[in-house]
Amino acid sequence: MNRRTEWISTEIESYAQAHSEQPDAVLTALAAETEHSFGARANMQIGPDQGAFMTMLARLIGARQAVEVGTFTGYSSICIARGLADGGRLTCCDVSEDWTSVARRYWQLAGVADRIDLELRPAIETLRALPAREFIDFAFIDADKSGYIGYWQEIVPRTRPGGIILADNTLADGRAADPDISDVPIRAFNDHAAADGRVDVVLLTVGDGLTLARKR
Repeated sequence: MNRRTEWISTEIESYAQAHSEQPDAVLTALAAETEHSFGARANMQIGPDQGAFMTMLARLIGARQAVEVGTFTGYSSICIARGLADGGRLTCCDVSEDWTSVARRYWQLAGVADRIDLELRPAIETLRALPAREFIDFAFIDADKSGYIGYWQEIVPRTRPGGIILADNTLADGRAADPDISDVPIRAFNDHAAADGRVDVVLLTVGDGLTLARKR
């Protein structure tokens, strides 16, 4: 699998992953196929440590209703779906039939296809069509970075108190923290999320930066 954390040494990253929950055969095969089929784009896939972390988070809060913005080939959605409580549902938002056709196959192999609903259209349309009430337990944003604030604005009001929202790639390969680089779209989202009084926020140095927010 492609490296996701450039500011931590390979040795430390490998050590941490070796002492974490290991991906099973399905996730390992999915990661390998994604890298083989999509080359450099495989780096859009989350790492195994982040996947294990997301599964654990979903279990810790007893998540039943989850939303994912940006599904790619399905690694993160499998991790979320596996963490859902009995009867839980995950709504996945993506626009690529090519990528999500891989996801569909692996959802079946992972035994989670029956709890996932895939919406193939712009995510903002799917989010705006969701019930206008606080029902989301767990949300994961991992799509076009310029759209993060729009997704956030639809998800936060629909998240129940105590619910979790994750946003991926919030360090942007370290560019978000480099004052000499001006064109970093994720910075606007980071500032927006940190200033949002509806949530408690921490930006973790997991993967390529993972923002964790808890609805107040």
